[in-house]
Parts: sequence; C-alpha cells; structure tokens
Amino acid sequence: ISPWIMKFLPGPHQTLFSNWEKLKMFVAHMIENHRRDWNPAEARDFIDAYLQEIEKHKGDVTSSFHDENLIFTTLDLFVAGTETTLMTLTSFAFPEKVQAEIDRVLGQSQRPNTAARESMPYTNAVIHEVQRMGNIIPMNAPRQVAADTTLAGYHLPKGTMVLINLTALHRDPAEWATPDTFNPEHFLENGKFKKRERACLGEQLARTELFVFFTSLLQKFSFRPPDNEKLSLKFRVGLTLSPVTSRICAVPRA
Repeated sequence: ISPWIMKFLPGPHQTLFSNWEKLKMFVAHMIENHRRDWNPAEARDFIDAYLQEIEKHKGDVTSSFHDENLIFTTLDLFVAGTETTLMTLTSFAFPEKVQAEIDRVLGQSQRPNTAARESMPYTNAVIHEVQRMGNIIPMNAPRQVAADTTLAGYHLPKGTMVLINLTALHRDPAEWATPDTFNPEHFLENGKFKKRERACLGEQLARTELFVFFTSLLQKFSFRPPDNEKLSLKFRVGLTLSPVTSRICAVPRA
C-alpha cells in the first residue's frame, strides 16, 4: 500500500497521525515563543542556535535552514532521544565499582556534570557496555543511500533504503573480546576510557543524558531486586527492545 493512502484508511494509526500533528504544533508554538525574546548574540538552546542559522541563510532559496526543518529536527531529538534513553536506563547494570568511582570523584553533594566524565572512565565504560549489550534498536532506523556507491561488491543506487544489523555488530567476536558477556573492559584501555568509533547525529546529547541520569541515580541509591526474586535478561519487542517488567528496590545510600 502506498504510504499516502494510509491517511484515508481508518484504524489505530490515525491516533498516531493525530498525536504527531499535535507534537508539531507544540514545537511550532515553542519556536514562536523563542522568537519573541530571541537574542541573536546569545543562544540559550538548540532552537535559538537554529534560528541563528536561519537568519544567517536568509534569502538563500537552496538553504535547508527553515522553520519546517527546525520543527522536524527538534522532534527527531525529542522523540528519538526519549524512548532510547529510557530503555537504556531500564537496562542498566549497577556494579558497586561504579558507585565507588562516583563517591571518589563527586562525593554525595556535587551534582553530576559532563566535566566530571573524563575523571570517571569506569562509569563511562559501563554506560557504553550497557548500550552494546542492551542493543535496543537491533536494526537501527532505515537509512537512504545519498549517492551511487558499491559496498562489498554490491551496487547501491542513490535512494536505496538500507538497514544495518546492529546485533551482528554488537556481538561480533572479531570486535569484542567477550561479545556475549557484560564486560566494561571492552571500553577501557590501561584504566582509561577507550572510544569505539561509531556515528549518530544525536550521540553527544544521548551520551550526556545517560551520564547525568545514571550517575545521579547511583550517587543517591543502590538498586537490588526484592528478596527471593531474580532479575530476568528477557526482553519484549516493540519500537525498541526493552527489558521485561521487573520489581526492583531503590535503597537510599547513607
């Protein structure tokens, strides 16, 4: 079925379309609010920075900086970052070694911040290893080939839709010493954090969110299952892979 026909067919997808339009209207309203007190010399957030680019490219009919793209880019950051960050946090392991590093670097009073991340290689490694093992978007989002190219002997014309099998990448024995085992050492080298090359438009935002949320939680709480209960490694399939519902105790740290 051609995608445009779906707009005229009844069904639960109409609720999704309606909610999507509401989200677009909400973001458009936020953009107008930003414009009312916008100071071009000082960007307060992503919308302000994008408005600067729109102003910079004003009059250029070929520019991609305009209100419609601002709405969709903001929604990309919001929607993609919310579900994936939530599912990653619910997948987390909470080793005591992370809390020891948090106590040493931040103590109990200093708020987690990105500046502290460089001094917390083990915590950073655990976050990355959870993302590898959690594998919450196993086929990633569809991508489109930007120009004619050849990959592994196959010709891919411009416009071809491609999907990436992230499960195979995350469990590749040629890349990971213990691909099927949770092992933060995959991201450590001589006690320092070792970045494994990959690229995502929202990577820096996601990394910051995860680091701040994760360290904030472990700074104040210890997490364990209730007595006589075990946590499961099973997952359920939806837009993302997410852990099955479990009970867990958040115990305040003294």
